[in-house]
Amino acid sequence: MTRHRKRPLAERVAHAAEAVLAEQGHASFVDVLLGMGWLNPNTAAAWRRGQIECLEGAILTAPPRLAEAMRLFRSWAETKGLSASPAAYIARTPQRPPLRFSRSGDPAVEEQYRTHWISPDLPEKKRERLVEEANRPPELVVIQPLNKGWKCHRCGGTGGLLIMEPPGPACLSCAKLGDLEFLPSGNALLTRRVKAKSARTAVVVRFSKRRGRYERQGLLVEAKPLAAVMQELGLDRLE
Repeated sequence: MTRHRKRPLAERVAHAAEAVLAEQGHASFVDVLLGMGWLNPNTAAAWRRGQIECLEGAILTAPPRLAEAMRLFRSWAETKGLSASPAAYIARTPQRPPLRFSRSGDPAVEEQYRTHWISPDLPEKKRERLVEEANRPPELVVIQPLNKGWKCHRCGGTGGLLIMEPPGPACLSCAKLGDLEFLPSGNALLTRRVKAKSARTAVVVRFSKRRGRYERQGLLVEAKPLAAVMQELGLDRLE
């Protein structure tokens, strides 16, 4: 057994919570689970994409120990005098369903997972911005697949882009994103202006085998705002 695992649970929880609080000015129980290594970042990302039914099913510890860690985290936050702020956890899918944390679905347990604890030392505007960001729906993520033989779980079709849904990959037509235009990365001004005017957007990523991660390729945006901004900027075509 390593020295790290011999540390008391209360100390481990506090250490992870202090680290994330110092880094971002607020902390949640999900942050602590990631910091303690009980939750894999890739698994957490899959859960946020709606591919995992409930987060507790992917947490690497026994339920009694998880419940004790949650209790210790709340006690730590209250002792520090942090302010509790509920956050919206919405799946990164076109349907935007709320994410589920616990196996039981108990509202009290769900609330403890959703609560972000914010430092009272932050300026008021910074606290307001953190609350706004925590309740903003996440950006949709569309994938340029390396495997060209994939099939849509709805219609059986395929294509150059897909979006992941709980049952599997879906084509953009079935996900009601087929009318969006691809805006490649490279022109920051164009991207920023089109994104501000487009009611629907999605980030396009592709997996890099060399770097072992997904990398941003561009943005899917609505056609009319794209054409309007290109005209404003005097652009004839996308590069």
